[in-house]
Amino acid sequence: MSIKHIIQILTAGALMLGTLCACSEKQLSRYIDPSIGTLRGGHVVVGPCAPYGMIKPSPDVQGCNPGWGDMSKPVEGFCQTHVSGTGGSPKYGNVLIMPFITGITEENHAAMRTEEIMKAGYYSTTLEESRIKVEITSGEKAAIYRITYPENAVTKGLEVDAGFVLKHRRRGGGQQCLGGEVTLVSPTEICGSTSAKGGWGSQAPYTVYFCIIPDTALSEAEAMERQSNFVFEEGGQQIHLCVGISFLSIEKARENAHTLDGKSFAQVQKELTGQWDELLSRFTISPKSSLKQKRMFYTALYHSMIMPSDRKGEWAKASADEDYYDDYFTLWDTYRCTLPLITLIDPDREVSLVNSLINIYRYDGFMPDGRNGNGNGSTQGSSNADIVIADAFVKGLEGIDYRTALDAMIKDATVPSAKEKTEGRVGLRWYNTIGYLPWGVSRAGSRTVDHTLCDYAISVVAEGLGESELAAQYRESSHKWLNLFRKDIEEDGIRGFIMPRDTLGNWLDSASVDRDSDGRPDTTFFFRPNTSFGGHWNSFFYEANSYETTLAVPHDMDILISECGGKEAFRERLDNFFGNNCCDTGNEPSFLSSCLYHWVGRPDLSSDIISRILEKDFGDGPDGIPGNDDSGAMSSWLAFHMAGLYPIAGTDRYIIHSPAVESSRLNNPGSKPFIIKAKGLSPENKYIVSASLNGKPHPVSTLTHKEIVSGGTLVLSMGPERADWGKEMQ
Repeated sequence: MSIKHIIQILTAGALMLGTLCACSEKQLSRYIDPSIGTLRGGHVVVGPCAPYGMIKPSPDVQGCNPGWGDMSKPVEGFCQTHVSGTGGSPKYGNVLIMPFITGITEENHAAMRTEEIMKAGYYSTTLEESRIKVEITSGEKAAIYRITYPENAVTKGLEVDAGFVLKHRRRGGGQQCLGGEVTLVSPTEICGSTSAKGGWGSQAPYTVYFCIIPDTALSEAEAMERQSNFVFEEGGQQIHLCVGISFLSIEKARENAHTLDGKSFAQVQKELTGQWDELLSRFTISPKSSLKQKRMFYTALYHSMIMPSDRKGEWAKASADEDYYDDYFTLWDTYRCTLPLITLIDPDREVSLVNSLINIYRYDGFMPDGRNGNGNGSTQGSSNADIVIADAFVKGLEGIDYRTALDAMIKDATVPSAKEKTEGRVGLRWYNTIGYLPWGVSRAGSRTVDHTLCDYAISVVAEGLGESELAAQYRESSHKWLNLFRKDIEEDGIRGFIMPRDTLGNWLDSASVDRDSDGRPDTTFFFRPNTSFGGHWNSFFYEANSYETTLAVPHDMDILISECGGKEAFRERLDNFFGNNCCDTGNEPSFLSSCLYHWVGRPDLSSDIISRILEKDFGDGPDGIPGNDDSGAMSSWLAFHMAGLYPIAGTDRYIIHSPAVESSRLNNPGSKPFIIKAKGLSPENKYIVSASLNGKPHPVSTLTHKEIVSGGTLVLSMGPERADWGKEMQ
C-alpha cells in the first residue's frame, strides 16, 4: 500500500470520526440524568416526561414527594400525574397501575425494586420478587408501558387503582380521594376516573379521566371499590399498555390515548428524546466541557422545562384553541430565572405561558402565583405574575395582550380578594393604607418587599403603554419597602435592616408568638437580623431572614446602597452576609444575592461567590440540587451561572460573570446565535480581565436582551488576577 493510500485512509477515518463526534454531540439528551435531585430534598420527578407534558408517568412510594422513594422502600405502582421539584404536601399521584403474578384478590401489590434505569424519555425497573420488568415512555398526554412478565408466570395480572393519591407522612395525609371508578369497556379497553382534593396549593376538587388500551386481551378478575384487578388471558411474555389521561372526560382521555396507539414503544421513545434533543440544542456548552459539566447543565435545562403542564384543550372554561397551563409551582420561584431561561430558549412557549396567565385572569378573576388541579393555589409572596408580565414586555415578546395584562396587574394591586392566600395580594388593605404589612400578617416583611417589586413591574408596563401617571404612581409605591427599613438596628457593625412594625407604626423589639399545639406563647426577640423570627413558613420572613430580605430589592438597589451608607459600606455588608453564611442558595430569596457585588463595581467578588456555590452546592449525583428544585428554579439558576449569565427579572438586563465552561451558545430559532467565549479559562485564570462584544470593547458587567437576541459573540478574556473590568453596569 502506498503512502498516498495510507494518508487517504487516515484522512477518511479522521473525517468519519469527526462526523461521528459531531453527531453524538447533537444527541444531547444522553447527558440528561433524571436521578439528579432525587435526594437532598430536590423532589424531582424521575419518570419520562415530554416538555411541559400533561402526563408524567413515574413510580410511586406512598409518603414520598413527588412519588419517588429510594430502593429501600416498596413501590406501590406507577401513576400518571406528578409535579416536579415541589416541597410541602404532595399533589396528584393519580391512576395507579401495577403488574403482578400472584394475589388476584389483593388490594395492594406493592413490591421492592432491584434495579432502576432513568434516562430522558425512558424509565425501567424490575420488581424484586416477581421479576416483572416495567418500562415506560411517554408523549404529551399519553404514556406507553412495556411490561415483561417472567416466563414461568401462571398469572399475568394488572392492578388499576382509581383510589390512590399521594399523601404526606406527617402532615395529616394532604390529599384525599373523593371517589373513583374503573370499568372494563372491552377486552382491550379500560376506562375510568378519579377525583381528589387537598395536597399542596389549591384545595379545589379535581378529576382525572383515563383510558388504558392494552395490546393483549384481558378480563376482570376482581372488582373492588375504586380498584380492579385484571388478568391477561393470552399473549406472550411482553405486553404493552397505552395510557391516556384527560382533565375533561373519558372521551378526551380515549382521544389522547389514541395519539400513541399504533406506535411502537421504541418509536415513541425516539420521538420523545428527539423533542428534548431539539430543545437542548438551543442552549449548548462547549463539547470540551467535562462529562460532569454536561450532565449538570443539560439535566438542569431538562428540569427547567418539565413544568408548568400544557393543558391546552383540557380546561372546561377555556376554548380548545386558547392557551392554558396548569401546575405553576410557583411563579414566586420561577419568575427569577426559570421563565427568563424559557424566554431565551423557547420564546414562543413563553408567549403561550404568559397568555395562559391572562386567560386564567379572564376566567377566574385573578392571575395565579401557584396553581394546580385547575385552581389557584398558595401565594408564596406577592402577585408575582406581574413580574412575569413585565419581563415579557421589556424583552419585546409579541403576541401578548399587554393591555389586558395591565388590567390584571392593577387588579392585583387594588382589589383585595376574599381568598387572598391563593390569589391577589395578602394584606393589601394594610399595604395600601399604612404602606407596609404590619406584624401579625403572615410573612409581613417578605410580602411587603415582594409587593414593592410587583409595583415596580406595574410601573414598567404602564410606562411602556403610555400610561405615565399610572407608571409614576406605582414607581413611587415601589419604594414602600423603606417603611420597614429600620436604620438603628445593628448586627456585626452593619446598620439598617427590614424589621417589623405594628399597625400604629411602632417598631417592635419583641413579640409573643404562638408556637406550640397547646397555645402557649413563646417570645421571640427581634434584635437579631440573622434569625428568621419564628421559622420560614408563617413568620415575618419567608424562606429567608432579615439579612437576605433586606437585599431583595433589585428595582431599588441604588436607593438601598445609599441607605446602607454607600458602595463601600454596602460591600462590607455583603462581605459580612456571605462570611456569616447567610446566603441560602437552596431558597429563592438568595438567588440574586450572589451577583450583588456587581452593583458596587466588583464582579470579581460575585464570581468568587458563584464559583464557590457551584462547587459546594451542585453536582451530577442524586444529591446534586440543594433543596426543592421548585419547577426547575434551582436548575435554571445552575444553567445560567454555568454559562456566566444571570437575568435581573422584570428588566432587559443580564449580569455577566466568570463562567464555569469555556464557551456556550444560544441558538434560538427566532434569532441569530449568541456565543460566549471565556478565552484562557482555567482554574487559575478565573477572573474576567476584559471583554468584547462583536469585536468592540464591552467594559460594562451586563448585557441587554436585545444584544443577546441580535446575535454575536461575547469574548471574555480570563486571567489569574483581579482586574478593573466591569466597574459599571449598563
